[in-house]
Amino acid sequence: MVAAISRKPVHLAYDDPCGSLRLRRALQGYLWRSRSVRCHVDQIVVVNGSQQGLDICSRLLLDAGDRFVMEDPGYQIAKVVFAATGAIAVPVPVDADGLDTKRVAKIEARLAYVTPSHQYPLGGVLPVARRYELLAWARKHDAWLIEDDYDSEYRYDTKPVPPLQTLQDSGRVVYLGTVSKTLSPTLRVGYLVVPAGLQSAFAAAKQVMDRHTPLLEQEALAAMLESGTYEGHVRRARRRNAERRESLLQALHRRFGDRVRVEGAAAGLHLVAWFEGLPIAAEDDLVRTARSKGVGVYPISPLFDQRTAVRPDVVGLVMGYSALDAKQIEKGCKLLADAVEQIDRLANWTR
Repeated sequence: MVAAISRKPVHLAYDDPCGSLRLRRALQGYLWRSRSVRCHVDQIVVVNGSQQGLDICSRLLLDAGDRFVMEDPGYQIAKVVFAATGAIAVPVPVDADGLDTKRVAKIEARLAYVTPSHQYPLGGVLPVARRYELLAWARKHDAWLIEDDYDSEYRYDTKPVPPLQTLQDSGRVVYLGTVSKTLSPTLRVGYLVVPAGLQSAFAAAKQVMDRHTPLLEQEALAAMLESGTYEGHVRRARRRNAERRESLLQALHRRFGDRVRVEGAAAGLHLVAWFEGLPIAAEDDLVRTARSKGVGVYPISPLFDQRTAVRPDVVGLVMGYSALDAKQIEKGCKLLADAVEQIDRLANWTR
């Protein structure tokens, strides 16, 4: 960042709304090396984090009354952004392999939002066959696919699967990435890779919104990508988070044994812990009790569409670990076990 600040600009003026050419070139190379994404520099639009990327997609690709497919459970901020256009969410259940594309095939919609590399929050990785089914659906219905690749840098027990954007006939895919999970969410830099036919529309929308993303941050990120510093940082972060993940898995096993079933731990920066024998009715009490002890846990129920019959029957918690060390993780699991014991005792839940 210091180097970016000290670098004298060629001229003081507004920059390209799609982002600095230097950063887009650097991103083009990085996406090819890390995710096999092939794209022209002009297809990349630098945005202020994934939130703005979703907002631009919603404004350009949806109209009031349109229908859009959402994973259930899924990322609720995306759902809110798309619904703000007046469009209507169509929840589709996910299983251990991610979005149930057989159900999607029966739906007419304008857009589908998917997290195929690491489904949020349950962690499924969409198989290649389902990816092709999703692409065929988009082609048949003249629909768009928003592929949110929000934490693909963190894979531990699974091999990378090619993004939708890299597959044949992917011309209806908008690919969304961010550096929030690799650097910091305070650095509001994300990027879209848009189909060639949408380039001018996305550029115009970005210009109307805020002219362009701040240039200092773009220059700093471009320098990191060009020098290899960014990829070295990602490798170190992956190792550290793999260790934290293992600490959390071991602590959960020690404290809860077979009572806890873990899902989605093969990648990413969070996992879902299901507490067998603790009814979903106890979820709010458990979260409140855990937080009173200083443990920040998040219930999974709010991530399900409240209009459908798809509901967990036992308590599920979304547990992140990237900001914690081994001692904090062990202490947190002990306090969580105390909270579960307290809920058990007061409510007399049967195991």
